[in-house]
Amino acid sequence: MAGFGLSLQSYGNPLNANDKVHTRIIPSTREAIPIVGLGTWQTFDVGNSSEKRKILNQVLVEMNRLGGTVIDSSPMYGSSEKVVGDLTSTLDFGNKLFYGTKVWTTGRQAGIQQMEASMKKMQRAKMDLIQIHNLTDWKTHVKTLKDWKEQGKIRYLGITHYVDSSHSSLEEIIKSERPDFVQFNYSIKSRHAEKSLFDTARKYKTATLINQPYESGSLFRLIKGKELPQWAKEQDINSWGQYFLKFILANENVSCVIPGTSKPHHMIDNMGAGLGKIPDTNLRNKMVAHLKSL
Repeated sequence: MAGFGLSLQSYGNPLNANDKVHTRIIPSTREAIPIVGLGTWQTFDVGNSSEKRKILNQVLVEMNRLGGTVIDSSPMYGSSEKVVGDLTSTLDFGNKLFYGTKVWTTGRQAGIQQMEASMKKMQRAKMDLIQIHNLTDWKTHVKTLKDWKEQGKIRYLGITHYVDSSHSSLEEIIKSERPDFVQFNYSIKSRHAEKSLFDTARKYKTATLINQPYESGSLFRLIKGKELPQWAKEQDINSWGQYFLKFILANENVSCVIPGTSKPHHMIDNMGAGLGKIPDTNLRNKMVAHLKSL
């Protein structure tokens, strides 16, 4: 990997090594978190490969250099939790990161065992955030998570899903259980959450984590071979990846977006979306119209 300054320059970012991503507030506590984080689905599922782990270690270093802290994982993601735990345990900033994982099983005891195993794999005595993955047996796990929060085993609890059809269920649970976080899908092409989910999260003071920001890569297929417009560059949008992420971050109800990557230069580019100008409403509309015109 080239030096930090060269890495930034290669992505056209008029930034310096002291720049840090913007932060937003977790409504339930007023704690600030960076608006761009890191998802680990597939990308960190590398097992014991020393070569791949070395590259992922650099991903974490680059995230930290630009002020990122939020890491999202799950027992569903193969070896990702253990890889995260092993790598961060050797980093001098490891204890400054914000660790999130999930519970993805049925039954109270099975849930407890899985969450304890996740904490062991991620080498955390206390987890920042545990979420109920895709609402699996949520009525059971939400009771455990509330107990764990009272006991100080976790700092925050959350719920997740990744399809539009589950947004109404997420809203109902937000209203009845008041989780600290809700994680769901949202992108420049998939805006169902704007109908009412964001409003509900804001009303009940629930922080939002955004998954599927690139729609599993399909957004990049739409712009393949297309030049980034000059007007975008003038607004601190220096790549198509930043174009898609900055559109999301322009929604003030977004707490943090968590694109996954296993490449250090992509991590730098993703973090760049949280630097500089954030689009206003007029620019967001222009971004949508331009994408439709391609």
